Amino acid sequence: MDKMPAWADVVLIPLISLLLAAFLSALVILAIGESPVEAFKLMVEGALMRSAGWGYTLYYATNFIFTGLAVAVAFHARMFNIGGEGQAMIGGLGVALVCLYIPWPHWSLAILGSSIGAALFGAAWALIPAYLQAKRGSHIVITTIMFNFIAAALLNYVLVNILRPVGAMDPATAKFPEPTHLPTFQDMFATATTPLFRGAPANVSFFLAVIACVLVWLLIWRSRLGYEIRAFGYSETGACYAGINGTKIIVISMLISGALAGMMAVNTTQGEAERLILNMTEGAGFIGIAVALMGRNHPFGVFVAAMLFGFLYQGGAELALWTNIPRELIVVIQALVILFTGALDNMVRMPLERLFLALRKSEG
Repeated sequence: MDKMPAWADVVLIPLISLLLAAFLSALVILAIGESPVEAFKLMVEGALMRSAGWGYTLYYATNFIFTGLAVAVAFHARMFNIGGEGQAMIGGLGVALVCLYIPWPHWSLAILGSSIGAALFGAAWALIPAYLQAKRGSHIVITTIMFNFIAAALLNYVLVNILRPVGAMDPATAKFPEPTHLPTFQDMFATATTPLFRGAPANVSFFLAVIACVLVWLLIWRSRLGYEIRAFGYSETGACYAGINGTKIIVISMLISGALAGMMAVNTTQGEAERLILNMTEGAGFIGIAVALMGRNHPFGVFVAAMLFGFLYQGGAELALWTNIPRELIVVIQALVILFTGALDNMVRMPLERLFLALRKSEG
């Protein structure tokens, strides 16, 4: 019998962990001489109370959904994919090649091509660490971290020496052709009388991220492959005894994970910058780890956690702009969320388990 209800594990533990992180963050804000209440109000107003703020929040959330799903899929197979940053970089290269060298007539076709290109390039970058884990026993955490640095160096070389336009100074590709430009939320929802999402980078790729959440849920909980992935994650020896090919599960799980991380580039490269630039990932590959941990590796949880971190990113920008609170404080808050939802998970879980067991005994 479970020690606590499933809803408590999915909702209550992350909520308490978040409140603890918020409490400690408030103490840090007090220590630097600012008001936590006023800081929170400013974050809410800047990130949620204006359509432009919502546009930035949803833009950041789109990145975190893809990278969070990437970590979650690998985690179900008992692998910790730390390489989302590098896989997203290489995915951006796939997006750039598809957009620059294929004459797309319309963005609706271009986003399909760029999604496939991003997924294939991201999956290909995850394939080598997957092979090393499955065949050589190399730990996936070490190899994926190393491949982040290799991806950064490769992207830098390609941008500086191959794809940079003649005469250009910055390490970036040429602007993508007009038919590949994705409609922003301002294009989609603003009118002459209601100028919504003015200047915000949120674009149609947000809906692509939502579709990815649904597809990952169907894969993990409604398919034979998903069952094998979860069985392998629960017990490698038990899964192998049942006839599940461990090598296949490791490789396929990492390919899917890398493809999801790579697809983040559709938002940043095609949707926002409309060209491939050097720092297109903006650290989203690492934030995806916190998003997956907080979302309990469930697509719905990943979506909610990504929205929270999108709020933190945009709210942090507002704090840095209008107060003396540095934007780096948001990194501190993110670190506290990771600390409580990951390393200190049992600090919240064990008292709750004892509480629910005591309640059952009193009812019995």
